Amino acid sequence: MTDFKITRLNAEDPDFSARLEQLLAWDESADAAIHEQVASIISRVRREGDAALLDYTARFDQYQAGRIDELELSRSELKRAWEGLPKKPTEALRKAAERIRAYAERQKLESWRYGEADGNLLGQQVTPLDRVGVYVPGGKAAYPSSVLMNVIPAKVAGVAEIVMVVPTPRGELNELVLAAAHLSGVDRVFRVGGAQAVAALAYGTASVPRVDKIVGPGNIYVATAKKLVFGQCGIDMIAGPSEILIIGDGLTDPDWIAMDLFSQAEHDENAQSILLSPDPAHLDAVEASIAKLLPTLERREVIAASLSGRGGLIRVKDLQQAAEVANRIAPEHLELSVEDPESLVKLIRNAGAIFMGRYTAEALGDYCAGPNHVLPTSGTARFSSPLGVYDFQKRSSLIFGSKTGASDLAKTASVLARGEGLTAHARSAEYRIQD
Repeated sequence: MTDFKITRLNAEDPDFSARLEQLLAWDESADAAIHEQVASIISRVRREGDAALLDYTARFDQYQAGRIDELELSRSELKRAWEGLPKKPTEALRKAAERIRAYAERQKLESWRYGEADGNLLGQQVTPLDRVGVYVPGGKAAYPSSVLMNVIPAKVAGVAEIVMVVPTPRGELNELVLAAAHLSGVDRVFRVGGAQAVAALAYGTASVPRVDKIVGPGNIYVATAKKLVFGQCGIDMIAGPSEILIIGDGLTDPDWIAMDLFSQAEHDENAQSILLSPDPAHLDAVEASIAKLLPTLERREVIAASLSGRGGLIRVKDLQQAAEVANRIAPEHLELSVEDPESLVKLIRNAGAIFMGRYTAEALGDYCAGPNHVLPTSGTARFSSPLGVYDFQKRSSLIFGSKTGASDLAKTASVLARGEGLTAHARSAEYRIQD
């Protein structure tokens, strides 16, 4: 049997705040050696371009390519992967894609304008990004769902070109990932990964086009590279370990709750799974379910390490206090496993995605519910939102001054500009004054 020891806390204890902070603590600072290595890779890709990509792909992925064009997969190869899938995964990918697209269509920002009495016109023009890069993990850590979640909103936004990079260790191609790329409309795919792929997307090479934004999950090298190229291009976010927080009223089957906690703990040893409940007997029952079900899972060692290191069962006074604690944690995934989730959700301010009711497992959101599974982690839901169509759109302000309206505005601008000591600003405005 796999050993685990999960932290038990009580929100009524005087030292609860300090102990909760300790449980939530996560050091996201990159290792200095990794930072230095990634910076070196980026610098070399900028200098040597395709030659550096060929060398790094051979060195890190053990995939030898004689020419750079051997690192690009054709659209026909993607199509063959799609057409070669068995019926069940084909239907699952298609249904997930349809639901993700339907949800994304409702997120689009629209341009708008309004006029003023003196003829001025103000507004906002919304346009899509021109080109987006999508990073997709390869080999054993292959996630076709991430392809759909990152590409489809970009397509709905109107992005003209999607460039996907995916490592293929020892030449291993994942057919599900390629099929998802075909289904979601990826335009170009390069079998390149790691920090070198991020650098190529950010700065461009002779073969890999420079993109406006890079999205998609990756390991610490990829995350560090995204940090370092931010500003050269946009990025989606710097994601920490996966998280789930469950608020339970004590009436949901404890086996269900245990498995929901496992669903995030199995990602890696640093993932965090926490249950809040006012019912101490329910917390005991869930702990018993964890002990019972853990040995049945393939990734039990990873789950046990996650639960022992960062998991928690927390007793609260009532559901209102549970909501207060949840807002403080600001989790990536929040399950409201209660009888009346509609009332409780009104108290929630900080969460990446909220799963309402006993039947709504977080795993549904990971794959096919419709909303995006790319979510803010490590408490950043206090100020960040899920990836969406709006992340692939730009907003430009529109300002049109009529002859009369510009004259009036210029008088105000002149006073403010001279007050700031910016004479050229003031005189530029003053040329437009009509009287």
